Parts: sequence; C-alpha cells; structure tokens
Amino acid sequence: MSTPTVLAECVGPVVRDLARRSGKDLSRWMEQVHRLGGCTEPVRLVGETMTLDAASGQVLSSYTTATEPHGQLLVRCGNRRASRCPSCAELYRRDTFHLIRAGLLGEEKGVPATVRAHPRVFATLTAPSFGPVHRGPDKDGTRRVCHPRRNGPACFKRHKADDTRLGQPLDPDSYDYVGHVLWNAHAGELWRRFTIYLRRHLAAAAGCTQTAFNKAVRVSFAKVAEYQARGVVHFHAVIRLDGRTDDLADVVEPPSWATLDVLDGAIRSAATAVKLEAPDLGQPTQELTWGRQVDVKAIQTSEFDGALSERAVAAYVAKYATKAAEASGTLDRRVYPQDLARLHEHGATMHAARLIRTSWALGNPDRHPELTGLRLRKWAHMLGFRGHFSTRSRAYSTTLGAIRAERVDYRRAELLDARPELVEGSTLVLAHWSFAGQGYTPGESFLAMSGINAPPVSAARKEVCS
Repeated sequence: MSTPTVLAECVGPVVRDLARRSGKDLSRWMEQVHRLGGCTEPVRLVGETMTLDAASGQVLSSYTTATEPHGQLLVRCGNRRASRCPSCAELYRRDTFHLIRAGLLGEEKGVPATVRAHPRVFATLTAPSFGPVHRGPDKDGTRRVCHPRRNGPACFKRHKADDTRLGQPLDPDSYDYVGHVLWNAHAGELWRRFTIYLRRHLAAAAGCTQTAFNKAVRVSFAKVAEYQARGVVHFHAVIRLDGRTDDLADVVEPPSWATLDVLDGAIRSAATAVKLEAPDLGQPTQELTWGRQVDVKAIQTSEFDGALSERAVAAYVAKYATKAAEASGTLDRRVYPQDLARLHEHGATMHAARLIRTSWALGNPDRHPELTGLRLRKWAHMLGFRGHFSTRSRAYSTTLGAIRAERVDYRRAELLDARPELVEGSTLVLAHWSFAGQGYTPGESFLAMSGINAPPVSAARKEVCS
C-alpha cells in the first residue's frame, strides 16, 4: 500500500469528522493546534467555565467544550522530555535556564546581586564502575584506544563520538547489572547524604560545630541528573555558600573563611565519605558510593581564558534538564510485561534492555520483598532511577512555579486589556474540568504537523485558551 493511500485512510475520517458542520469544526480545530505552539502530545479536556460579577452575580462570560471539535479542548502537555514533546521541553529548558541564572547573577526573581561574590562552583558527581564499557574520545576530542589488553576484556578500537558501542559493556556476562540498577535506585539517597556530609565537612574545615555552622552559613544548590552512555546517572550541581541572618529568607554574604578552596575541598571529601549498604543479592557491588571522578570548577563572573562563566553553567544545566534515560539507549515510557520480550523493537539497546529486565526482575515483590519500596517495575524504563531530574534548595533562587505564574499573570493582563469589563478582583470564575485523554490520532497528528498555518487566535477566544 502506497504512502499517499495510508495517509488518506488516516486523514480522511479526521477531516470528515471535523468538517461535519460546514467546516466550522475544522477551522476551530486548526486554531486550537496553532495555539498549542507545536505541542505533540496535547492533553484533551472536557468541561466548562463561567465568569460572574462578584457583586451582582451577573454572568459576564461562559464557555463549554460542548461546542469544540470532538467536544474537547486541547492544552499543552508540559512534558519536559525532548523525546516526547520538543516544544514543551524547550519551554521547560528556558524556564530552568532562568532559574539557574537567577541564582548565579541575582538582580532578579528575589535574589540579590551580591550572590556573584559568593563562593560558587559547578560540581559533577559520578557513579562507580560496574564493569568495563566501550569508551569514546576524551573531552578534548582525542580518540584513544578503548581498552588495551590487561587482565580483563580488551578493545583496541579508537571509537568515534557517534559510535553506537559507546557505553556498552565489553563483557555483558561479567557486568554487574544488579549493582547498576541498585545504584540508580539509590542515587537520590546518595545525593541527600552528600548534602548532609558536605555541611559537616564545611563545619570541620571552619573549626566549628555543626550547630554553629548552620547558624552562620547556608549551602544553596541546584542540580540536574544526566544519564551517561552506560545508562547510569550522574549529577551536575551549582553549589553556593551564603550567609545566614535571623530572617531565614535573606541571602547575605558568607563569613570570610568560606572560600572557594574550602568549598572545593569539602565537596571532594564529602563525596568520598558517603557510603550506603546495598541489599545483598549476591552482586559484586555491596556498598554504594560515588565514583572516583569528582569534578569541581569555580564559576567565574565572565568568560576569559576558557573560564566557566555563569551563562555557560546555566545553559549546560538547562540542556540536560530536558533529557532523560532515552539518551542512553533506553525508553521514555513505562514498560509492561508484554514489552519485555520486544524491547529492541522500541529502540532499546541490548545493554539497556538487560538493565530494564533486571529492574523488572528485582521489582518482583514475591522474590524480593525487601526492594518493594524502590518501585523498580514502575521505573524500569528509567533503569531504576526514580528521583527528580532537576531540583534546587529552597534559598537558591526562584521556583519553576513562580516563573510559570509570571507567564500566567502576563496573559491575564493581556486579557484584562482586551476586556476592560473584567476588572481583576471584581469577578468570580467557576470552572469544572475533566481529563479526556492525551495525544493526537494518527490522522490528527499528520494534519497538525503538516505545516498548515491556522489563523491567529481571535480576541473572543483568548479567554478560553488562557
């Protein structure tokens, strides 16, 4: 069957359905798609909203999805994964960039400009080895021999950066898959313990007690998780030292002894000190620790001689906030029992497929009841990692919710300009919404992504879409 025939079978019913009222539904549907701004998996809602005058109870405006195409309203999905929805992921990336940048530059979003003078570093904490894997070029692009023959398996290739073998075990049968999954599953706890140890080591470096340190200094951070090619997470973090006052919301200059060198040394020693006993399932990795590679770089106020600038750090963190495990050859959706035998059909590599099956096996509550709390079957597609990809401490900077609220306030101001009768504070909005599904049908997807330019949203529709 030819491609045009297949498309006709997919698109034809959609067009006929949407055009059932003389084309009115088709044009409105195209208007909704235009309003989504490229979202590939929109959420379908059904419901109604009514705006009343708070004093008189008069109905100023009303809206119901009963008049919409298919009786549904399409809204953006808000997914942060670039593999699922590039448009919404790009918005998430930009919001994350401004969040990180605010904590480095200050002068906006409630963060004072003085933070630029505080000790700040960009730290990377990695996982230990679970077995030799194929290695790519160095950071400077130098291609070295992957694994010259020593005591273990060897690989004499000089792999390119795009080689599909990168991160794959040299000897899958001897690779510690159980230890790998358990490390991913406990990565969030390892980070929590690291933040505790960091404060202790900073206090020791200052020669004061933990209580005295906590009264004088606050450790602020923002971190993002990234998957390495071998399918294990590591963390990139912006770590900043602030002073404390009686007002816990204040961000002030830290004591003079809180220097970059002190922070650098405390990060390295704290990462080395963190240890967590793993459940004994006969795997080689019995103790969960951070890897030996701990990278700490000072963040400079400007770019010179290859220095790490504030903008570069914010861009780097935001970039990885939209990536997930699928970047290492696994899946971006949950797996179910029927998927386990055909993971390769969904694009999973042999290494990732084995990690997924290991997670599924360890998640069996009958065989491993002690691992029930890890919810390994739910997070099998993430290779066991169930933590948040992007997190921040309370005082680092603003929140993603606050940034999104600014956007909502901006659109509300636009609406009030267009509808002066809707004076803010004098109206009451009653609404009821229900989830009706997500995503396009194949035919709708073709129409939405075919480049058809819908007309701009009319003023009458702004209230509905906002």
